[in-house]
Amino acid sequence: MRIGILTFHFPPEPAFIPGSLAEELAARGHEVRVLTGFPDYPGGHIYPGWRQRWHHETRSRGLTVRRVPRYSAADATVRARMASWLSFAGSAALVGRRFLAGVDVLYVHQPPAAAFASAALLRLLGPVPLVLHVPDVWAEQVPDSADDGRWAERVRSAMVRTYRAAGRIAVTAPSLRDTLVADGVDPERIRVVLNWTDERIFRPASASPAARRLVRRDERCVVMHAGTIGARQGLDTAVRAAATLGDTVDLVLVGSGPDERRVRGLAAELRADNVRFVDRRSPLDMPELYAAADYQLVTVRDLPQLRGSVPDKLQAALSCGAPVVASAGGDTALLVERARAGLSCPPEDWASLADRFWLAAQIPAPTRVEMGRRGREAYLRDMSLPSGVDRIEGLLREVAATGRDANGERTFHNA
Repeated sequence: MRIGILTFHFPPEPAFIPGSLAEELAARGHEVRVLTGFPDYPGGHIYPGWRQRWHHETRSRGLTVRRVPRYSAADATVRARMASWLSFAGSAALVGRRFLAGVDVLYVHQPPAAAFASAALLRLLGPVPLVLHVPDVWAEQVPDSADDGRWAERVRSAMVRTYRAAGRIAVTAPSLRDTLVADGVDPERIRVVLNWTDERIFRPASASPAARRLVRRDERCVVMHAGTIGARQGLDTAVRAAATLGDTVDLVLVGSGPDERRVRGLAAELRADNVRFVDRRSPLDMPELYAAADYQLVTVRDLPQLRGSVPDKLQAALSCGAPVVASAGGDTALLVERARAGLSCPPEDWASLADRFWLAAQIPAPTRVEMGRRGREAYLRDMSLPSGVDRIEGLLREVAATGRDANGERTFHNA
């Protein structure tokens, strides 16, 4: 197939899903054309060594990547973010009509950032079959204040047009499927495709002596949270839970983020000596750190828009064979429970989480290993890169077939 990919972010940005999908589809013999912007995420500044220009195209073994200029929203305000999205839509429309001409199917990743661009391209390209990949809850990215209501309406309108045009929609969590059905999308067009992780990095490993020294002080149970310390995670719940347990459990927070100062302050206020902070580490170091801990902590705040969100750290932990403690609702807790890969409790309930921490410390080491093994099996079966790409490739074939008549000429109708 000739596959067009439209994505707001793409490697070298941390955009692993569209990047690995494009590479794998090209490796499977498809002609893949990626239309994206110049790398500026997460800081909002163009990466060193890069310069925005109109003619920037790279080719490698069936994969062509065309980058177009866009406004880089370094200040992260609503207006700046909207300017970035709209500028990308304009650039993509100018370049995409020629670059994507003749593709059998168009794959769009990262709504709502790509919503305006996809809506514009669909008008220009004409009847091209579309697969839309909804990787996360997008509602929280849309401004809801009265002052910015007009922007919210424009985004939602563009998203609705894209939903209606899509022959198939892939969602990364079961609850997202329910959300789209509630919005009027035909359930027959929606498929659940769980995210995968970078399996070249996140795989079972042994703890090195250096990793053990960094993570452990003694033989007490260690629960580790690795990743962003931000508003989504609500790690104050974990700190409060750990503070009640004294020397029963160590909580180790690896990483940084906008809430780090506040979370550190709470730990100091509670005199939680069993809560320790470790600076952000390279992803290459994480499997050994996972192995040095006893459990990986996955936390998601109790917000409606996050109940259909599955943090990437869950797939990373399961792929490494690490047992999990999940302070989360919705799909995250459901995945852990179904895999029997750890313990779960309701989100933002520090007393329940303290109970799970205490229980985790009582579970014998062989049982923890068995939890990790079951999680690894569930990952390989339901979330791995090959299984995810198989599902996306199947959707691409389905909608491409609906766009051709009996003579092989391109037509179009929504599936």
